[in-house]
Amino acid sequence: MPDRYVIANWKMNLPPEGIDAYADALNRIEGGNARLVIAPPYPYIERVARRVRDGHGVAAQNCSDHDKGAFTGEVAPAMLREAGARFVILGHSERRAIFGETDGIVARKVTIALATSLTPILCIGENLRTRDAGNASRVLADQIRAAAEGLGSGAVILAYEPIWAIGTGRNASGTMVAETVGHIRDAMGRFWPQAAAKETPILYGGSVTPDNVAELVGHGHIDGFLVGGASLDSGKFAAIHRALA
Repeated sequence: MPDRYVIANWKMNLPPEGIDAYADALNRIEGGNARLVIAPPYPYIERVARRVRDGHGVAAQNCSDHDKGAFTGEVAPAMLREAGARFVILGHSERRAIFGETDGIVARKVTIALATSLTPILCIGENLRTRDAGNASRVLADQIRAAAEGLGSGAVILAYEPIWAIGTGRNASGTMVAETVGHIRDAMGRFWPQAAAKETPILYGGSVTPDNVAELVGHGHIDGFLVGGASLDSGKFAAIHRALA
């Protein structure tokens, strides 16, 4: 059975309660069978890594597809690992849509992250037009096939994030997510190494909140969550973690 994760993507935000209070709240969480991972903005990775207890993880929200060089504003995977990150979010829909990251760029980032012993949290997803046209499974399969170029024998976490359900108030049903996860597993089996296709955790990341998490856990056939806005509140984030237990 794949490992389970609940990942907090703070994006370009900090929790209103403060980093230290947030970390203390997470450190008090007992039980559960899903690992907690926090992805703060770059400048706070080292601070979060120092504050969270052993067993929790820290992720970067992105990395460069180069290991060094004249790339102003970029951060190499090795630098992130030195700061305390052990995971890195790659191919997030905002990186693809706003910053123009292609499947090829994402695949290169997967390669270099794995070479630096960072675990990629690889994001895939479809927009509303694709979903309504009935082409979601094909688009997701294309993204999975493209990422295979960067995998090698490394282990990744996959996060399915339907773009049309991020920050729109429109949520995917558990049944819809389960059906899509089935298509994702099928594509992984066709394009990825056998071990990766079988053991890679599939998380869901589309406006996850304590209000919709129970249905997704009960019917979505998922191995955890990539949480955006709700992850800025330690109480809400803890509630999502409890629901996965």
